[in-house]
Amino acid sequence: MDLGLKHRVAIVAAASRGLGYAVAHELAAEGARVVICARSAEPLEAARRELVKATNGDVRAIAADLSTTAGIDAVAAEAERAYGPVDILVNNTGGPPSGPFEQHDWAAWQGAVDLLLRSSVELTRRVLPGMRARQWGRVLNVTSIAVKQPVDGLILSNAIRAAVTGFARTLANEVARDGVTVNSIMPGYTRTERVEQLARATAARDGVTEAEVLARFESQIPMRRLGEPREFGALAAFLVSERASYITAQSFAVDGGWIRSLL
Repeated sequence: MDLGLKHRVAIVAAASRGLGYAVAHELAAEGARVVICARSAEPLEAARRELVKATNGDVRAIAADLSTTAGIDAVAAEAERAYGPVDILVNNTGGPPSGPFEQHDWAAWQGAVDLLLRSSVELTRRVLPGMRARQWGRVLNVTSIAVKQPVDGLILSNAIRAAVTGFARTLANEVARDGVTVNSIMPGYTRTERVEQLARATAARDGVTEAEVLARFESQIPMRRLGEPREFGALAAFLVSERASYITAQSFAVDGGWIRSLL
């Protein structure tokens, strides 16, 4: 299937590893020109080299902190300088600290807001006017299954990713007539460093092994296994493609059936 992504300009945030890397891989393989960003320059450049080697794609990397205005402006400016106007924005970040309510002071909450919500809002603000002017654009927010079914011990993520969903759902209505779609994609337990980190934290808290925690995660999933990043990346690439032009204002789970709700 030709997704119509050849020569489209895409920004994929937090793409040095995990889900962001998987999305960038799919877009580059489809012929999009991709700017990847993350905070740490060395692993980001290693990821860029791997992507170019694997896809023979056109990939640029810029190290930036998207919880800051300077970082957001730097990424958007580099994408426009290198490739021109941005067609596709994939808002993605690492996760905030895990733990119960009492463990997090307001500084932790503010950090989560800046990391998850501010980065999505402000990076979208930076590229959206051009999308509307050209009557074509895709904004995809990577959230979490936690926005539909809260995950124990992840109060910061549960709360702030839900705010991102509210932002995305409302924005989708505002820009739909301009040919811009806004969707969210909700990863479940996927074989990434973030899930391994959560497993280690849970194991330490509960006094069990990391393997036991991972087995516990798998037991909650009807498919009885963790997802693979490439499975997530495949849906992300479709949602930002020409083929998905009539799909907007939606949240899609990639979770092996973990969410129990009907809708």
